Amino acid sequence: MPFSHHSHSGEFCSHAKDTLAQVVTAARDKRMQVFALTEHISRSDLDLYPGEAEIDNEVSLAEKFDNFVTAAKGLKAKFEEEETLRHDTAGMTVLIGFEGEWIRPETGAEVALIKSLMARGDFDFFVGSVHHVHTIPIDFDRALYERAREAAGGSEEKLFAAYFDAQYDMLNALRPKLVAHFDLIRLFSDSPDASPQRWVGVWSRILRNLDVVKGYGGLLEINSAGLRKGLKEPYPQGEICVAWKTMHGGFVMSDDSHGIEQVGACYGQVLSFMEAYELEEIVYLESDEKSGVVERNMLLDDVKRLPFWKAI
Repeated sequence: MPFSHHSHSGEFCSHAKDTLAQVVTAARDKRMQVFALTEHISRSDLDLYPGEAEIDNEVSLAEKFDNFVTAAKGLKAKFEEEETLRHDTAGMTVLIGFEGEWIRPETGAEVALIKSLMARGDFDFFVGSVHHVHTIPIDFDRALYERAREAAGGSEEKLFAAYFDAQYDMLNALRPKLVAHFDLIRLFSDSPDASPQRWVGVWSRILRNLDVVKGYGGLLEINSAGLRKGLKEPYPQGEICVAWKTMHGGFVMSDDSHGIEQVGACYGQVLSFMEAYELEEIVYLESDEKSGVVERNMLLDDVKRLPFWKAI
């Protein structure tokens, strides 16, 4: 799809590659229509990933995030100026956002940080994410996933339930416009492609969370990163997408790219996935001088005709 509402760069994310400018340029060269810059917010020293403490700490992560905001604003202005000079009315819209965290909500620090960032007026939106269960990362590697499973009670069913409970709390507290990789918990699971309905309690939590997102007007991200990491379907699985469609919920597209090679990666597979589940329409965000960020809709048949597909 010629839209991505979730991306990272090696300049501001230790597990990504390439500079922010290189990533944005790659998106433009691939004829993206909308490309959002959404680096991670800072984390505390308690929550650094393995090996991260060798290069970063909570102070440097905060500084890195502030530097990202400055760089993103500069790139957005630069690309807009270039498109104006070229009289390019079909140029790429660059949006500036960030990806939230939900690790130690009991402290109130993450909620306060995210709300204060949005109040600054620097961001078009933020992406709501859960990467941790019981403060343990669930998408970093299999070893940490197993630790999280033990902390949740020893079974995958209990871990999935704990993940969706954490997500429920995050959704209610933060009400993110975009919900990222809704079922990220399955990445390192024993059966990542199994039906999400196999556990009644987990499925009921999924439907409950979708209902919350629909209630406050949020959007669900179809995230192609699951495909490039070896899953059979993107995030979220088709059954979840069908349930969301039944609720008349909107879908946005994201590559969750972590470098230029991943910009637009697996979008052809995403297109086939959407066709298979009869997801006929997508939503994308655009900047509007009067209204700020607005939602636009496009039929999948129209998406197929865009220049993006010839450029990848």
